[in-house]
Order: sequence, then structure tokens, then C-alpha cells
Amino acid sequence: MTELRKQIDETISSLRSKTAGEPPIGIILGTGLGKLAEEIDKDQVISYRDIPHFPLSTVEFHAGNLIFGRLGGKEVVAMQGRFHYYEGYTMQQITYPVRVMKALGVKVLMVSNACGGLNTSFRAGDIMVISDHINLLGDNPLIGPNDDELGPRFPDMSEPYSREYMELVEQIASEEKIKLHKGVYAAVSGPNLETRAEYRMLQTIGADVIGMSTIPEVIVAVHAGLKVLGMSVITDECFPDTLKPADIKEILRHAHEAEPNLTRIMKRFVEKI
Repeated sequence: MTELRKQIDETISSLRSKTAGEPPIGIILGTGLGKLAEEIDKDQVISYRDIPHFPLSTVEFHAGNLIFGRLGGKEVVAMQGRFHYYEGYTMQQITYPVRVMKALGVKVLMVSNACGGLNTSFRAGDIMVISDHINLLGDNPLIGPNDDELGPRFPDMSEPYSREYMELVEQIASEEKIKLHKGVYAAVSGPNLETRAEYRMLQTIGADVIGMSTIPEVIVAVHAGLKVLGMSVITDECFPDTLKPADIKEILRHAHEAEPNLTRIMKRFVEKI
């Protein structure tokens, strides 16, 4: 048994002492998007500090809890706060919770994030379903020895985000009269935001939004055989010709304004799958 699987077993053993749940749906809540947790009928809320081998979120607006409960009539496990490469964690640490979710019984992973809009038809406060991604983080969580028990050496990435789930979310947004974009998410390491030249480059290579997360978790989810839905909230407009200095308060305000719509979409998605 590899060291990674030993750690997963130890984590699962600890969690099983607190909950017997086998949730089929895992949720990762991004920056400023933790309010969906309030919709969960909670059975257990476990601090990351109390989970063996879990990293700790160092970002002030990430709560740092693993929540077990029910949402939309389904059992779920939700991460209220995620980990980022810029915090100094390795790719393996960032994605460790996805491994744990898989071991708990998760088959569907829902990931959300706050991001900057590069597509000039997008506006701050809009929501996008992720159709594909571009990994510019300069690293990959699958580098190193592969454990065949966890997934294949060369996982296929032709459909990292489920087309079926994209169509379902588009249907839900239409029914709820919520404006929804579909596009490509690119990730860079951060924590600084990008220059005008970098935004132009990102537009040129086909990115619709830019962020600092999500892709490592999705790569590991695909490696583990999970189906993935990715959702982004555009919190600022990264248009090179009209670029203004970033204001973290404004970014969080746009995230909070969009949050009710994102919560409605995600809750109905859980009900329907």
C-alpha cells in the first residue's frame, strides 16, 4: 500500500468515528461562496484542524469545515473553503480532500470558484458553467508514482466537465431565469493578479475567465473516475484596455451578490441528478 493510501485510510477511519454517511455528492465551495453550506441540513460539521492529514485553509474568507448532511434531498459532503497553490501547499495536499471524498463514496464532484472575466461579454456578478479548462499553474497533482488503485497512469481529459451536467445546469438556469454563460476556465498560480499583457495573452489562447484554483481538484477527480460539474462566479472584469486596480472588497461584494443565484442553481442540480 502506498503512503497516500495509508493516509487516506487514516483520514477515513477518523471521519467514520464521527459519521457513518456515504454521500454520493461532493461539493467544493470557493472564495466568497460558502453560503450554500447554510442550505445543507447538517449532520456533522468537522473542522479541518480535526481531520488527520488535511491541510488548513490560510485564506481569511474560507471557513475551513467539512460538512456532512443533506441538500435537495440527497446526502452530500461539502468543503467550506479550499486550498490553493499560492498558500504554499503541494498539488497533492490541495487535492487530498478529493481523494478522501472518493473513499467516502462520492461519485459526483461539484466545484465552484470566484474568477476574473476575460470574455468581454461577461460582467462582474455573472455566473458561468465551466466547459473546459487550461492549466497554467506550472504543476500537476498526478506527477510522481501512480497508484493504480486510485486511477490510471494516463487519465483521459477529453471531457473533464460532464456535458450532461452542463446541459442540466443550462436548463435549470433557463427555468430560474438566471443569466448563465458557458466557457473556458484558466488557472494560474497567483497570488498576484495578472498584468495587462498577461490578460491579452489569456484572451488570445481562448480563456473566458481566469482564477487560481479548481483545475487540480478536477484533474484528480477525473483520475478517480468522478463526474464533475464546475461553476464560476465572475467577480471582476479583466479587460486589458479598460483595466482598473483590483479591489478585494469589490471582488467579494460581487461574489456575495451572485451567491443566491449560484446557490439556487446548485441546489436544484442536486435535486435533479
